[in-house]
Amino acid sequence: MRVNRAWLGLILLMLPTFLVALDTTALLLALPRLSADLGADNVEQLWISDSYGFMVAGLVITMGTLGDRIGRRRLLMIGAAAFAVLSVVSAFAVDPLMLIVVRALLGVAGATLAPSTLALITNMFRDERQRGKAIAMWATCQFVGGAIGPVLGGFLLQYFWWGSVFLVSVPAMALLLIAGPVLLPEFRSDHAGRLEPVSVGMSLAAVLLMIYGIKQLAVESAPFVPAVALAVGAATGVAFVRRQLRLSTPLLDLRLLHSRPFTAVLVALVFAGIAMAGTGLLVTQYLQNVLGYSPAASALLFAPMGLGVAVGTMAAPALARRMTQTTAIAGGLAVSALGGLLLVGVAGARALPLVMTGITVLALGTGPLFALGTGLVVGSVAPERAGSAASMSETGNYIGGSLGFALLGVVAAVVYRSRMDGTSDSLAGAVAASRHLPAGQGAELLHTAREAFTASLHVTGVVAAVIFAGLAVLIPTMRPATRTTPAALPDHEATRS
Repeated sequence: MRVNRAWLGLILLMLPTFLVALDTTALLLALPRLSADLGADNVEQLWISDSYGFMVAGLVITMGTLGDRIGRRRLLMIGAAAFAVLSVVSAFAVDPLMLIVVRALLGVAGATLAPSTLALITNMFRDERQRGKAIAMWATCQFVGGAIGPVLGGFLLQYFWWGSVFLVSVPAMALLLIAGPVLLPEFRSDHAGRLEPVSVGMSLAAVLLMIYGIKQLAVESAPFVPAVALAVGAATGVAFVRRQLRLSTPLLDLRLLHSRPFTAVLVALVFAGIAMAGTGLLVTQYLQNVLGYSPAASALLFAPMGLGVAVGTMAAPALARRMTQTTAIAGGLAVSALGGLLLVGVAGARALPLVMTGITVLALGTGPLFALGTGLVVGSVAPERAGSAASMSETGNYIGGSLGFALLGVVAAVVYRSRMDGTSDSLAGAVAASRHLPAGQGAELLHTAREAFTASLHVTGVVAAVIFAGLAVLIPTMRPATRTTPAALPDHEATRS
């Protein structure tokens, strides 16, 4: 494949990456308006928001293997077409149930895109340096999409109806469908994992139940049902792993975990996701409920976190030319630990600049992990196994994010309630209660609640700093991968356009 064509293909692959991330976050600001128009209650709002992400996370493993079997470009084209059609249907949904179902189907389509794009990049760029630069650009689009999503959502809601949030992806998907067959190579493997229905069902059930249980434990006062879901999901996951180890052609090739660098990067991706998601959850609430900014203004103030990751990923290839990849990743994680510690000083008049500086520094340092670490994951395996490697990387990201919301959310809630002596369960509840009290009592309650929430933000910053510092120590223990540049495939294993 000619170099210029490969780079044009990369630009094309960045579109679905950007839009899947954007679609995840742009709905945040649109949710109140669409819920009012459709008459969605609190439970329906939760499923409208979560059904997309649940299905993406649950099917990434299956889609990575499916792409290896039927062709990664073919699966990408099918997913893009479905994503475009379902986006239009979502924009014109007439009731909450219809939107929940269509959002879940959008998640199925979205699950085809991430592993397909990452695996195709591995096929298109065999040179290690070019592949590293390409993956950095791919990762940048992922985080820029997530950062811009709320801002774009707020802009669209100001001038159009809530359905416009879904229609943004349609022109880009149409372009992908037109140019994809021309610019992208086809690739399939004769040695891909078998799409055994039992394994597919077990992987889907394990991921969905575990993510549902983790998320609900953070928001439900009665933890029994989420705890049961989490336990059943974990048990199903163990059974899935044991089944894959027995199969000669498993859905998920767990032999990849025998590579120490591969495993270390996956662990780092999960724990970095925990720290970033938990910090993001606390900071967005702090901006709105403590500093008093509107949702739109908070989205703009929070954007530096996503943009910080983007800058870090773009700088990663240049760092890798001056030092080893493990040193660059470990150094970046040490910077992220410093960002977490900056959040400990948030208070008073310096609160806003410290919050923005802290989240920017924290996010900036993760860039080398997401760019170089992802490159190590897909570059340490042969091209015919890239789909499986990419799906494991993406699953680690989703699980880390869900764990972050739940675990650090619970830690923050415990700190908050202890500071409030059990008189208030949440800052939002204290804000609502203050409206029904005399002015003096209401102001006192708000002051106490905001001080308690600020303390929980400080603890979250410390936890994030400890996580990043621990990862910075872990990463240098990795041994170099045995294969840094995948070997060319025999003709019978790959089909190219």
